[in-house]
Amino acid sequence: MTTNATAGAGDPRAEVTELVTLRDVLRYAVSAFSAAGLHFGHGSDNALDEAVFLILETLHLPVDDFNAFADARLTQREKALLGELIARRVEERLPAAYLTGRTYLMGVPFRSDARALAPRSFIAELLRSPLFDGTDEGIGLIDDPLSVTSVLDLCTGGGSLAIFAAYAFPNAEVDGADLSTQVLSLATENVADHGLEDRVHLFQGDLFDAVPGRAYDLIITNPPYVGREAMEALPREFRHEPAMALDGGEDGFDIVRRILAEAGNHLNPGGGLLCEIGTDRDLLEAQYPDTPFLWLDTEGSEGEVFWLTREQLPD
Repeated sequence: MTTNATAGAGDPRAEVTELVTLRDVLRYAVSAFSAAGLHFGHGSDNALDEAVFLILETLHLPVDDFNAFADARLTQREKALLGELIARRVEERLPAAYLTGRTYLMGVPFRSDARALAPRSFIAELLRSPLFDGTDEGIGLIDDPLSVTSVLDLCTGGGSLAIFAAYAFPNAEVDGADLSTQVLSLATENVADHGLEDRVHLFQGDLFDAVPGRAYDLIITNPPYVGREAMEALPREFRHEPAMALDGGEDGFDIVRRILAEAGNHLNPGGGLLCEIGTDRDLLEAQYPDTPFLWLDTEGSEGEVFWLTREQLPD
C-alpha cells in the first residue's frame, strides 16, 4: 500500500531495489528511520534494532544473529518486500510488530497485530527472575513455583503474559481475562501456537466480572494506565493500537484503582498481585499512603511494577 509517496527518488520501494546485501538494506533502513524521526517502543528502542528485527523477521531468519547473514545477497522479490515494509514503517508509522505479524518478548515469539497491544511488559522479565522462579529463597516473593496452582492474567490482551505464567508455574492453571473479544481471538491463536490450550483458559468480561467466584494464588496484570493528557500526545505508532488497552482515564489509574479494590476478593490467602502501572509511581502512592507497595525494578524499568500480597491490599 502506498500513501502520498510514489515510486521514485526518496521512496524506499525504488531505492531498496538498487541495494545488494542485507547489510546494505540495514544501513538504508537505519538512515530512513532516523531521518523520519520514528518513535520506537514496540520491542525495540532505537532505529538499528528496529531495522534488524524488521529485516530478519520478514526474511524468516533468526532475529538474534544479523551478522551471520549480513553479506547475503537479496533476490528481487526480497528487495521489493523489504522496500515495501520500510516504506510503510516510515509513511504509516506502523509498529514493526504489526508489519511482520510476529514479535518477541524475552525471546519468546507471539503473533502480533492491531487487535491487541504489541507484546511488551516488564512483568515477563520479573516472572523469569529469582523473585518468582524459586532460585533464590532469600529474596523470592514466591519460594516454590511448583506450589502455584492458579494464576489470573487480568487484561490479558494477546495472551503473552498468561503464556509466560504457564511456563513459569508448570503446575498452574492460568486464566486470561479481557473485555475485548477481538484481543481474545488473538490470545486464542497465541495459546494454540504454544500448545497450552489445556492449561491457559480465556474469559471475556469486565475485569473480575470475567471470572466470578474464582480465587487465585497469583494475579498478574498490565492494565491500561495512560492518562488523558498523555493519550492526547501519543506518537502515531501507538495510535495504531487499541485505545481501550491504553486509556486509563483522567490520571491513568481508573482501572488500577478498580483492580486494587477488587483483587483481594480473588486472591487465596498468602496470594499476591503483580501490577504494571507506568512511570507515575508517586501519584499512586499519594492516593494510597497506607499501602506498602513493593516496587520491583527490571533491566529497563525502575518503579513501574508493584507487588502486594492479599493481606497488604487497601481495604
